[in-house]
Amino acid sequence: MAKKKITKVEEGTSSQAEPKKFVPTEEAKGKATRLRVIAGLLWLLALGAQAGAIALLFKQPVNMMWIIILIAVDLALAVSGSILWKKSNRLDPASKSNKFMFFMQSQLGLVVAVIAFLPFIIFVLGSKNIDAKQKGILGGIAAVALVIAGITGVDFNPPSVEEYTEQTARVEELTGKNEVYWTKSGSKYHLYDDCHSINRDATTEIFAGTVAKARELKNITELCKFCENRSVKEKEAVPVSEPEAESILEGVLETIEE
Repeated sequence: MAKKKITKVEEGTSSQAEPKKFVPTEEAKGKATRLRVIAGLLWLLALGAQAGAIALLFKQPVNMMWIIILIAVDLALAVSGSILWKKSNRLDPASKSNKFMFFMQSQLGLVVAVIAFLPFIIFVLGSKNIDAKQKGILGGIAAVALVIAGITGVDFNPPSVEEYTEQTARVEELTGKNEVYWTKSGSKYHLYDDCHSINRDATTEIFAGTVAKARELKNITELCKFCENRSVKEKEAVPVSEPEAESILEGVLETIEE
């Protein structure tokens, strides 16, 4: 038997491409920037309210009512700023590649809450112009405000570029496009608008958009398992086309002949 020619085939690059990194749209970036500017201004005003409350501690007689009002204003401004800041992060999330910067961008509301109330509490406790009862009242109110502002400022499920990339890639892998469905009261996004979880008598409106849009508008982070399993089963059950079947058959016959 004649010696056969052996042709070495070099291993090429993997056919499975890396998921395309999530990049927010220019519109989303613009909205995020505006929200962050407004949040920053609100936080500055909150610090101003705190400064005013601290200044009143040094004026005799100490006006408790105005100090409490300024604490309430401080709280309202700090909370409003945190809500806007977290919304901006859903539009333009940070990357986890830099852990410190990711924490600062994601949890800046918590940091601001501490700055907006802790100095006042320290001044109250060290003030010689108010008695123990007044210290207890003002310190207690400020402490409660700090807790409220802190909880509001914390993002317990902060968005990230990596998370958006992974979620979008999964949806595109299953459906071939970046489009999902959700409802006003839903907590998951869906691949099918006829999914029994959302297509019910009680549902009046179904929204369609990208994964990022679902996160922006509803802060939805989870894919419906029913839709995911349905898509996987449909992909597995896709029939082989006639040309593909003929090609497979020819390959089998050639293998047998060899």
